[in-house]
Amino acid sequence: MRLVAWLLLAGGALAQEWQAGLAKAVVTPGEPIRMAGFGARTKPSEGVRQDLYVKALALQDRGGRTSVIVTADTIGFTRAMSEEIWKRSGLPRERLVLSASHTHSAPVAGQLGRPGYMLNEHEAAAVRRYRAFLLDSVVKVIAAAMRDLRPAALTFGQGFAGFAVNRRRVRLRSLPGPVDHDVPVLVVRAPDGQLRAVLAGYACHATALSDYQISGDWPGFFREEFERAHPGAEAMFVAGCGADANALPRNTVELARRYGQILAAAVDEVVRGRQAPVTGPLQAAFDTVDLPFAPPPTREQLRAELKDRNPTHRNNAARLLETLERGGRLPESYPYPIEVWQFGSALRWIVLSSEVVVDYSLRLKGRYGWNDTWVSAYANDYCGYMPSLRVLREGGYEGGEAMAGQGHPGPWGERVEDLIVAKVEELVRRTAAGGLK
Repeated sequence: MRLVAWLLLAGGALAQEWQAGLAKAVVTPGEPIRMAGFGARTKPSEGVRQDLYVKALALQDRGGRTSVIVTADTIGFTRAMSEEIWKRSGLPRERLVLSASHTHSAPVAGQLGRPGYMLNEHEAAAVRRYRAFLLDSVVKVIAAAMRDLRPAALTFGQGFAGFAVNRRRVRLRSLPGPVDHDVPVLVVRAPDGQLRAVLAGYACHATALSDYQISGDWPGFFREEFERAHPGAEAMFVAGCGADANALPRNTVELARRYGQILAAAVDEVVRGRQAPVTGPLQAAFDTVDLPFAPPPTREQLRAELKDRNPTHRNNAARLLETLERGGRLPESYPYPIEVWQFGSALRWIVLSSEVVVDYSLRLKGRYGWNDTWVSAYANDYCGYMPSLRVLREGGYEGGEAMAGQGHPGPWGERVEDLIVAKVEELVRRTAAGGLK
């Protein structure tokens, strides 16, 4: 009874702070299509295990500023995809977050032409059709969520889940094995306390499944499990800094389902416990930081890579050589997007892009506060792995080997971590409210 009374009291007060709207759409492909994430796949999908979804949560603070969070069962939004969605949405850029679950059981959507995906014309045509369908669906759910705005109460809490494993230790057990087991949860309720939605995060790759069946992987099972237990409520998933984490063991449907159930239980525990009220206003900032690459390979090095056993490395070397032979220059840096949302004095959300290793989450939460800072990744752009300086120096897949799959000339330069952290600091200061430092 005390929890019910608290929900009614908090809901009535917080409903004066927020309007919230929700919308969703099914984005399951309607034809066989090449799947993203695993380079070992050599043919299109062979069926559907789960429907894929895009969902939108629109939030309007007391000042009338509307911000929208989109979550999607996709490998990632490329920069071109995000820019198209943003321009069609009509929102200020800093008030739109496009978050991908990074499921490896979804279609290739925006990565055509990258060395990691060499498709024939028939396969590429299917991807182009799906890309247009996906972008149209995202734009529509954004608009629908903004039309659905009504009084709501927001609260925040964190739980724990323990199935993420630092996968770099699988390759070399002597390496450090940091993970982030926090489960941040933004809870959306009606003024009467009725649960409307949860926005929940976890830092782990969605790679429990690797067959040819379309699915949301364990985040999809999380959504199904939580919504089954809470009829009428929407479950939305935000991927954390899990570039170097896998759910292990894996490769069975039973395990993927179990991980989804574990996350659902962790989120349910937060929802049923006492959360912190989240007030406005919602201050938002978005910017890019130019991340330098390491010194580029020479022509001789690229010609040697044409004989590499890895087809992705061969394809990338051929593309880079073609650029040089046309008189072009290899890129020296990449504009990496970062976004920060500050909810009053209650919650700071740091939104990083692409595949970010766990060191960033632990460092940033240590800097800004373990209890009221949420650090996520895989949003707004999908441009490869973001290693910390530690991981960059250790090397390996996340440290630089994976860069060829994105078409980059080589690994990042050693300033990558400090540049990202400095840009976060700048955006945190721009959004600071209520005397936060």
